[in-house]
Amino acid sequence: CIDVCAYAVMSNHTHVVLHVDKEKALALSDMDIAKRWHRLHKPTLLVQQFIQGDTTAFTDAQRMTLEPTLSVYRQRLFDISWFMRELNECIARQANTEDDCTGHFWEGRFKSQALLDEHALAACLVYVDLNPIRAKIATTPETSKHTSIKRRIADVKRGYQPTTLMPFVGNTQQVQSKGLPFALSDYLQLVDMSGRIFNATKRGAIDVNVSPILTRLGLDEDTWTTLSQCFETSFSVAAGNIQSLERYKNHTHRKRMPRTLLKIA
Repeated sequence: CIDVCAYAVMSNHTHVVLHVDKEKALALSDMDIAKRWHRLHKPTLLVQQFIQGDTTAFTDAQRMTLEPTLSVYRQRLFDISWFMRELNECIARQANTEDDCTGHFWEGRFKSQALLDEHALAACLVYVDLNPIRAKIATTPETSKHTSIKRRIADVKRGYQPTTLMPFVGNTQQVQSKGLPFALSDYLQLVDMSGRIFNATKRGAIDVNVSPILTRLGLDEDTWTTLSQCFETSFSVAAGNIQSLERYKNHTHRKRMPRTLLKIA
């Protein structure tokens, strides 16, 4: 129950933007929970009997054991730590097999930031999709291998959006479907224009230009350049405008505003 909004697979690390759908996980039936979890994990005998519908002979003790087990699975289906564990484990196993070695493949635990509003979401999406260009691995978004932007561009040429990524649905106040609150055409233009802005601290760029979406989001060019090119160093645990950060501080009972190098006005 975690949607992938954007990704970039680099040579020694990955970037992902995720949407946690807790409401969906809580609304799923116990059968759906069991089936989803065991797409990747071998079920216990008790859960296997439950999936097969063979529950008529269950004792009270077995039913009492099954309920908390499924509850744990339900929680894991919207847990980012478990999502990253599932993702990183298969990569580590494959890499160790290819290198004929054992042991830890990843240096440490993943880092994450909460995206509190549309400003932060758009900036992080662009930051992730432009990673190969800023690293001078690719010259354009459509040639950036192993990225969500390349996948989206390839599919939009065929007239649809990829089913494995959260779709762009435009203004969510008008459209009642789950998705990213921007128009896909606007986002593609935003990525292209942001990639054209030269940054002396980065190796790669496309060209110099200004994106029309900057005005729509209420951001000036200097602020947007810093956000889309230096997202990880600009924010620590959360990203957003001043009002969003203030609400986040109150919600998490912090005494001070989350430490940032930049706040969106």
